[in-house]
Amino acid sequence: MAKNFGPKDIKKLREMTDAGMMDCKKALTESDGNMDKAVEWLRNQGLGAAAKKAGKVAAEGAVSVKVDGNKAVIIEINSQTDFVAQNEKFKAVLSEVVGHAFDNNLADAEVINASTINGQSFEEYLSLQVATIGEKLVVRRSALINADENTAVNGYVHANGQVAVIIEAKCDSAKTAEAMTSSLKDVAMHAAAMSPSTLSYKDFDSKFVAEETQGRIIAIEKENEELGRLGKTLKNIPQYISMSQLTEEVLAEAETKLKAKLASEGKPEKIWDRILPGQIARFISDNSTLDQEQCLLDQKFVMDDTKTVAEYIADKAKSAGGTTEITTFTRLEVGEGIEVAEEDFAAEVAKQMA
Repeated sequence: MAKNFGPKDIKKLREMTDAGMMDCKKALTESDGNMDKAVEWLRNQGLGAAAKKAGKVAAEGAVSVKVDGNKAVIIEINSQTDFVAQNEKFKAVLSEVVGHAFDNNLADAEVINASTINGQSFEEYLSLQVATIGEKLVVRRSALINADENTAVNGYVHANGQVAVIIEAKCDSAKTAEAMTSSLKDVAMHAAAMSPSTLSYKDFDSKFVAEETQGRIIAIEKENEELGRLGKTLKNIPQYISMSQLTEEVLAEAETKLKAKLASEGKPEKIWDRILPGQIARFISDNSTLDQEQCLLDQKFVMDDTKTVAEYIADKAKSAGGTTEITTFTRLEVGEGIEVAEEDFAAEVAKQMA
């Protein structure tokens, strides 16, 4: 053994990098006992080992959130296996990256990946983690909320670490914002469970709504064919599926038809004003199913399904003596949108033995 390092140095390097004892010894030998150069040597060797796995899709992993006052960050880091995602070292990396993004106001994954952490480029930092953990890691998605005192901010991470949400609501005052914080936690939990894809129907592209409408009509028509053969009650075929389609003209026409129906049923005109609001509300509900499925504000609130999320938040703000409006939210679910090719196990084994 070289004179310029000893067993204590090998032990220290092993604790720093989690590399094997003989690898640490070789690293110190190659670097003439210089600890920093030994770490770099191991990193380079680790990259070589990790490169064999670089082609595999990192579709597992975990999400995490940090919330403090009017500021919140959410991050998804992917790994190749769920086993590694449960590893304490992986969790430590996730926690450190979340703290790094929070402290430095890093707005998204691209900015994080281009940043500097612990005096080194983020790329170098992540490479060292890959070498230590032994799997490809990817900081895939992130979002930051950094608001003023009149904005309520909160977040939620599901217990399995696979789904997380951060959310903000603009309020009329700092007092209202403070009062709304706990209610936003409830809405974040709702979003985690109900998977809204957007905030409001106003976010929908008209082409998307038109295509969805046609697709749903065709699907129900085909389903009705089967129901008819079985002698069962047919489903109503919607004319519309979103509030974005319910123009003033559409609503006026619906009201005219409802009045005509009331007249044909012999209902006295003097009581129509007590019946019509409920029927129009039902018409809107029946013809805005896309919004109820995909828009956070239009979904029925899971903790009180007599209200939409928008109504729940408005009621809570009113109780606090103010007003509020949810303006943004980010929901991340591990691996969503990543295509993972199904591997032929026999072919994989044969390839390994080749």
